Amino acid sequence: MKSEEAKKRIEKLVEQLNEYSYEYHVLDQPSVEDSIYDGLMNELKTLEYNYPELVLKNSPTKKVGGQTLKGFKKVTHSSRMLSLNDVFDEVEVQAWADRMLKLAPNENLEFFVDIKMDGLACSIIYEDGEFVQAVTRGDGTTGEDVTENVRTISSVPLKLRRTKGYESFLSGRTEIRGEIVLYKKDFEAINKSREEEGLPLYANPRNLAAGTIRQLDSKIVAMRPLVFRGYDIIVDSQSRIETNQDAYETISGLGLIVNPPTFNSKYVASSIAEVMKAVELWAEKRHSMKFNTDGLVIKLNNRALYQKLGIVGKAPRAAIAYKFPAEQSTTKLRDIFISIGRTGAATPVAILDPVVLAGSKVQMATLHNEGEILRKDIRIGDTVVVRKAGDIIPEVVEPLLKLRSGHEKKFAMPTKCPDCMTDLVKSNKNEAVWRCPNERCPARVHNKITHFASKGALDIDGLGEKNIKSLLDAKLIDDSADIFSLKFEDINNLERFADISARKLIDSIASKKRPNLAKFLFALGIRHVGIQTATDLVTNFRSLDKIAKASEDELLAVEGVGEVVAESIVDWFAEKDNQELLIKFKKLGVEPISPKLDGQSLSGKFFVISGTLSSIEREAAADKIRNNGGIFQSSVGKDTTYLVTGENPGKSKLDKAAKLGIQIIDESEFNKLFKD
Repeated sequence: MKSEEAKKRIEKLVEQLNEYSYEYHVLDQPSVEDSIYDGLMNELKTLEYNYPELVLKNSPTKKVGGQTLKGFKKVTHSSRMLSLNDVFDEVEVQAWADRMLKLAPNENLEFFVDIKMDGLACSIIYEDGEFVQAVTRGDGTTGEDVTENVRTISSVPLKLRRTKGYESFLSGRTEIRGEIVLYKKDFEAINKSREEEGLPLYANPRNLAAGTIRQLDSKIVAMRPLVFRGYDIIVDSQSRIETNQDAYETISGLGLIVNPPTFNSKYVASSIAEVMKAVELWAEKRHSMKFNTDGLVIKLNNRALYQKLGIVGKAPRAAIAYKFPAEQSTTKLRDIFISIGRTGAATPVAILDPVVLAGSKVQMATLHNEGEILRKDIRIGDTVVVRKAGDIIPEVVEPLLKLRSGHEKKFAMPTKCPDCMTDLVKSNKNEAVWRCPNERCPARVHNKITHFASKGALDIDGLGEKNIKSLLDAKLIDDSADIFSLKFEDINNLERFADISARKLIDSIASKKRPNLAKFLFALGIRHVGIQTATDLVTNFRSLDKIAKASEDELLAVEGVGEVVAESIVDWFAEKDNQELLIKFKKLGVEPISPKLDGQSLSGKFFVISGTLSSIEREAAADKIRNNGGIFQSSVGKDTTYLVTGENPGKSKLDKAAKLGIQIIDESEFNKLFKD
């Protein structure tokens, strides 16, 4: 291809791919399947590789990250990014409006009402429609340059959209201010993945979004589904935008996301009474929002008057933040016990009098670690404030000191494991978590075996937590390998078993003697090794022996394996107890099988199954997909290629697939994908 032809083709590809990205990330209405987007993207990458001098500034390939920063330089904002004063009831809202009327007695006040986002404030600057810089709020006057990281966010266009009526904003300097947020569903998915890999969970979406933007490696930022939602626009001549309603329409017209209207089809209220109706509506409706919110932003709609009223301290006179009452309540903290996990982590857990928060009954709350209890001065017997942190995690906020009777007891972190009396330790003085180092600790053993037999691991039917406890109490098993030594006569007379259930369990165990190697590796409970990491390791090494003998450098060569994971794997296989465990598995006839790869016909395709398939079990279907190069998912997402439906498919998965434009196929069509 000649250079001139390549130039034209690159321009067309960039324009089309950016249009598809806008439809997907901003409108949430994709018009093509991911495979079409991926095919065009691959063509663009090839052309850019062959003609690097023709790469455009707004090419979507710029969003993959890659530049590692040494730090963030300070940038002074063109105008201060102000904070807002908080109000908590109608009386305070009315008082705010009255103060403005004293300064502007002849004005007919009109109020712009928006949803307050719990994210990281950021300013994005465009020159002649081209993305040039992104700066965090910082102290309001000076922020940090996070241009390379924000560039990777899919909802941030590298070139402003040309829409009829807004062409003038493509000339000169246009600054769009907004919040970088992480949607609740994405936050939950990230934490679920970390939990499976034995990693500490993130506290809330806001902290994770802020921490991600401050990463020095933009590749890490590109991997996390951050979203930018605009709320203000600044141009050289502010008179071009008369109202805040106009500002939102302009931001949207330029191709960025704004929040939905707070009223039926508008953001504007003509009175405080109408504002309070919005408060009442969104106090409940906020739970359906994609992102966390703790209130509404209320400001004058007239931007000229807004500017005229000026600033008091660090906040504008013409805007306030109405804060919703937190989803919290009070209850009695009856006791604190220590829970020992399979990795040995000793976690203090509060036992509470039952209390309903956000529609669910809460009886226990994790207290995280000893330092958190000391910092909050939480005592057994306290009346405490409990809330759902981020509407998700039960949290003890604080004790109500004035309600203390004097009989409350300070909590002392035990020095010994409550299950095995081994001294608790910290791997280093900076670690917050105490751990039981005893691999034979009863609690750790129980949790290890429970994990080994769980649905995501070997999925041994009939071997749940209570049955495992019965087998341990009867001294029939000591570790995961002992499961395969069980006989019918061993368990038939145990309290929880009858003839049928005992036979079913023995048959289920026998059927797992040649398990999928990736699932077996995950089932071993190696710290930081989740099912996806296990699958990647098996794909690369193809045998357990090779994984066991791999050096840290060899493990680091596997995509997705970092230093912490590699070190954890090497340490696990170096432990004598673990080596003996693997020998025992082998003696008992357990032979993990590395599945034969049937080809790569499904490479790059993502599958979700909903409902019951008649010709194959779900897990067998998942293995079949993986063996042909495909990826099996538990839930429908933006990258899903096919939703395979069996008998009685889930309505929520069907609805989401339809909304995202994902191809829905039945079992017959699914089976045809594997035929030559």
